[in-house]
Amino acid sequence: MAGSKACVRVFGSRLDDAAHGGDIDLMLELTEPVENPALMAAQLSAQVSRAMHGRKVDVLLSAPNLMRLPIHDVAFKEGRLL
Repeated sequence: MAGSKACVRVFGSRLDDAAHGGDIDLMLELTEPVENPALMAAQLSAQVSRAMHGRKVDVLLSAPNLMRLPIHDVAFKEGRLL
């Protein structure tokens, strides 16, 4: 779905050993433009959530044609590549 050049970062509360629970925040870094980012993010979130036995998963996309928001800066700065 995302291509072989895509990278995934986990960020947010899941990186804090003292934090318990919460959702999983993922950022998918893409090198190609995305035609339907909302659909792609929703599909990836659902797939990962099913694999994680229903845990809530938020997916953020980074692609050349998408606006970069402050949350992207947080994900790039604090996130860890998977």
